[in-house]
Amino acid sequence: MSDPRILGEDVQIMLVANGEPQELLTDVRSMEIAQVVETLREGYLGETNDRYDDIYRGVRGRMELHFGNEGIFTLWDTIIKRATRKEPGLKINVKATLNFPNGTRRVVLIPDVKFGELPMTFGGRAEYGTVTVEFQAELAQALAV
Repeated sequence: MSDPRILGEDVQIMLVANGEPQELLTDVRSMEIAQVVETLREGYLGETNDRYDDIYRGVRGRMELHFGNEGIFTLWDTIIKRATRKEPGLKINVKATLNFPNGTRRVVLIPDVKFGELPMTFGGRAEYGTVTVEFQAELAQALAV
């Protein structure tokens, strides 16, 4: 029999700005983290098959949040301050703690993330407001704890 699989309830997400945890990600609906690897292909004269290689392009991610508190505006302000160079040394990290059913834990740490658009959406009168956060960074590390 195989081990039980990890569920979303076994994952905690945290944003850390300049070493200070940001208490705003209480209502994370979904999160995606992708290691971006590009395949390179080249064909050469005198050869019948192409040659392949790969290159690491960093990590990208996406989170969809419901408004659980006003903390999203703190995040917006923090991102805008760094992007407009009002706080140029500011670092924002993403940390996801995965608690596996067999008792082991891994922490996925993404240091110094850079953000794209931060749309706020209200789909209708009976729907919760959402914010989508997209980000990219140079690397992600999965650390055993």
